Amino acid sequence: MPRFRNIAFVASETKEAEAARHELVARYGDAPPERADVIVALGGDGLMLQTMHRYLNNRIPIYGMNRGSVGFLLNDYRDDQLLERLDTAEITVIHPLRMTAYDRQHAEHRALAINEVSLFRQIYQAAKLKISVDGTVRLDELICDGLLVSTPAGSTAYNLSAHGPILPINAPLLALTPISPFRPRRWRGALLPNEATVVIEVLEPEKRPVSAVADNTEFRDVVTVKVKEESGVDILMMFDPGHTLAERIISEQFGY
Repeated sequence: MPRFRNIAFVASETKEAEAARHELVARYGDAPPERADVIVALGGDGLMLQTMHRYLNNRIPIYGMNRGSVGFLLNDYRDDQLLERLDTAEITVIHPLRMTAYDRQHAEHRALAINEVSLFRQIYQAAKLKISVDGTVRLDELICDGLLVSTPAGSTAYNLSAHGPILPINAPLLALTPISPFRPRRWRGALLPNEATVVIEVLEPEKRPVSAVADNTEFRDVVTVKVKEESGVDILMMFDPGHTLAERIISEQFGY
């Protein structure tokens, strides 16, 4: 008997994703997410991230099939043998980052990030940031367009585009990566233990306003941002054997 009999299907709004959902629901049924054994997400990486955010407190495994473009977080799409694929799929457990940000009005904002927490300059003026790790100031002043803290799962996304390191999915590490750094000119970031607490203070926040973004949740005019892994939250991603997220991250480093 299949392990995953009750399947909930979610899809992006593209024609390809909706057509795939219609075909799969007709073949396998469609359970309410709260009673499902597994959620099958049909779309691109954006839809996969949205689905993980929506159900991250439910501990329901999520199996994505690519009906988008890149599909780094998803399996190949096929409409046959889905029960067999789910039964043999390997589960990868990842943990999000918790961002706590305080703005110029002293309001507190909280959000979770599966890929990265990013800080960006809001205007033409470069940002000036002070970085502390576990209570120790590590960089008194970073002049830059921004800064990001990435999980291993997100290390091949924006972090890689900003010339940050690719992290193996099971590595107990976070990547701290500057975005277009001006001073110190040769600073290229740092690898931190995943238990580390990173605090970024915005210097001259009125003259050089900065926004903070946890995946796609943005807060503007922040003055202090604290980032720490939320180890108590498990997100369960499912991949076909031989095509796990760990394998994809290794392959990315060799250009295929």
